[in-house]
Amino acid sequence: MKPKGWDQFLKEVAINQNLKGRLREIFLVRFAYENWRKPDTEVWGLAEAASHETYKKQMTELYSCFANDQPNGCPELDPHSKGPGKFQVLREWLKDIKYPDWKQVSASPRFLSLPITDLQTHIKVESPIYIQRPPVEVDSCQEILKPGALIRIKAPEKMGKTSLLKTILVYAEAFNCRKIYLNLRGAEGAMFTTLDKFLRWFCANISRELGIQPKLDDYWNEELFGSLVSCKTYFQSYLLEQINRPIALGLDDLDHIFEYPNIAKDFLPMLRYWHEEANNLEIWQNLRLVIANSTEVYIKLDANQSPFNVGRQIKLPGFGLEQVLTLAKYYGFSWSEDKKEQKFAQHLIEMVGGHPYLIRLAFDALTYKNISRSKLLEEASTQGGIYGSHLRRHWNNLQFSPELAGAMKQVVKTEIGIQLEPSIAYKLESMGLINLVGDQAQPSCKLYHDYFLDNL
Repeated sequence: MKPKGWDQFLKEVAINQNLKGRLREIFLVRFAYENWRKPDTEVWGLAEAASHETYKKQMTELYSCFANDQPNGCPELDPHSKGPGKFQVLREWLKDIKYPDWKQVSASPRFLSLPITDLQTHIKVESPIYIQRPPVEVDSCQEILKPGALIRIKAPEKMGKTSLLKTILVYAEAFNCRKIYLNLRGAEGAMFTTLDKFLRWFCANISRELGIQPKLDDYWNEELFGSLVSCKTYFQSYLLEQINRPIALGLDDLDHIFEYPNIAKDFLPMLRYWHEEANNLEIWQNLRLVIANSTEVYIKLDANQSPFNVGRQIKLPGFGLEQVLTLAKYYGFSWSEDKKEQKFAQHLIEMVGGHPYLIRLAFDALTYKNISRSKLLEEASTQGGIYGSHLRRHWNNLQFSPELAGAMKQVVKTEIGIQLEPSIAYKLESMGLINLVGDQAQPSCKLYHDYFLDNL
């Protein structure tokens, strides 16, 4: 019986061993389950090799990639040995050793970037605890292994975008990718004065993260070729060529660039173009992009140039009961077997819509402020409750935009939802204040409904 997921396993092995072009195709065909027992005289035709002799030379080169003197090679595979036994040695190693490891990791990715916290140790809200939200993590981690991948993480503030982004990068690193994390808010304002200056900052910082000396002037000619072409040339001919293995690039707080429309209108289409180049040039398959943003893009982009409608979109849901009970363990609470405690957890989820940060604030208050559960829920939407500063921050933001404040006031006054102008709806949704059910805008949770009903 064919091992479950064998074809995907082979593709990921090919990525890990940096197999490209014909070698990759030969490997996928020769080690396909249905071809295990076929003789080479039959397989070379299936692999579309030029001849049987060419096929044998390619297989010899393939075995050298998996030899015992190579990183992550097969310990039993001696590339200098004679005879046809090398195929069987490599096949058995893949089937009996590598495949079980892959199956375990694929089913439950290990997030190596996150510290292991003693469940008996009380933690504070800023502690870097990451609670999984299946199948988000598994889907994201499998996606990043695909050549030329583009993953888009969009969620309101403090929903866990950065944690997920870094988790994906660490997973990619475990599969032989070089990981780079770049937060666009780390660039000082002067870097956004011109497109050329920003792109040079962008390339220089990526070079530094890769441990490569920036050589921008060797590839850059703004006057002759323009900044975009210079940036692409630097990436393709210097960074990707020199690294010669997949690069997982995570761009956090991408919405910061929306504040600079003259740069965003060129930079964002550039990301889309680089992603699509993976279909045309093999070297661009080695660039894997993960982008994270909170707000909806509010500059006009042609649908065929936007990076926000290609690749794989990942939406981060709020915590459900399972996640809240898991978090409770980190705070030293044993709620899993207590129906009364689970009922409180469910009420808390309904109050804040499962928002991870707000859930954490509640646990922080229960642990360190000695507040009762009933008082926490009763005062949640008041100025003196544990969410007072969080709610006032949203209120202040709405005051700067009377249009948004007026729309939010309409939303909380209706019980069935209301249709809003699209740009207004997107902005309120991006802030996390509403959910869109079809065309109907509804408060995203009871907390915001109650607070804004009294204060708008």
